[in-house]
Amino acid sequence: VQLQASGGGLVQPGDSLRLSCAASGRTFSFNGLGWFRQAPGKEREFVATINWRSTTTRYADSVKGRFTISRDNAKNTVYLQMNSLQPEDTAVYYCASSTGAYAYTRTSDYAYWGQGTLVTVSS
Repeated sequence: VQLQASGGGLVQPGDSLRLSCAASGRTFSFNGLGWFRQAPGKEREFVATINWRSTTTRYADSVKGRFTISRDNAKNTVYLQMNSLQPEDTAVYYCASSTGAYAYTRTSDYAYWGQGTLVTVSS
């Protein structure tokens, strides 16, 4: 299975971006999906997750109220809408698919990872 993340770029503080992650090779319609990020010199951290039915979402405190995760199972795609971006949001963003159905926050709960897309927030 391959996860292809896209949508990153260079934006100014306060701007918005929408990340997409499309899967190929298998369906993940019944799996929990997540977004993580890794800033230079830091460990990968949890950002957002969504369960297979889109009935449960969870967010890191640092992005709550600004970011929204969603999914389209028909398109095998997960999204991350990021609003009010700040310089501290600068990182490589990774999408991931678990083998379970729930909304997981730990990297160890995810079996498949995308290659990452860089988001840079700078004035």
